[in-house]
Amino acid sequence: MPISDYIRSLRERIGTDLVMMPAVTVLVFDDEGRLLLAQERGTGLWMTIGGAIDPDESPADAAVRECWEETGLHVEPVRLAGVFGGPKYRITYDNGDVVSYTTIVFEARVTGGKAKADGEEAVALRFVTQSEAGTLPMAVWTEELVRHAFERRGEPCFAPPTWVPPTP
Repeated sequence: MPISDYIRSLRERIGTDLVMMPAVTVLVFDDEGRLLLAQERGTGLWMTIGGAIDPDESPADAAVRECWEETGLHVEPVRLAGVFGGPKYRITYDNGDVVSYTTIVFEARVTGGKAKADGEEAVALRFVTQSEAGTLPMAVWTEELVRHAFERRGEPCFAPPTWVPPTP
């Protein structure tokens, strides 16, 4: 999707400097336990479904909207699967914009719609097993999300903390 009006107005003021961005990731599994991934149009990399949370939008609503926009599927979030962020989630886009994402991960079930890549962000959709996912080209943060999706399915998770409080 094109850049939101909110981010556009923010970028007009700060240029390409770092923006902290709340986002959602939606994990959709089929009846065989395979995870839905999308192939990104610009890079050809495989990615999880999701995107930025708009101003005043709830994370659950963002998850439903992003899944609909990218895949044509109607989903219902069924559980919070985790929260991720940190250095792996900092991205510098081709235009120089720097973003550090904190992503709230939902597992969701399909309630309707027909799976079809939007052609704008995603050029293909594919349900994959854990071993198939391991053979696909992905960004480092996507690899982490996919690994946790399969290994921790059914239980909340987050990347282990690396920060240690200073010794008094």
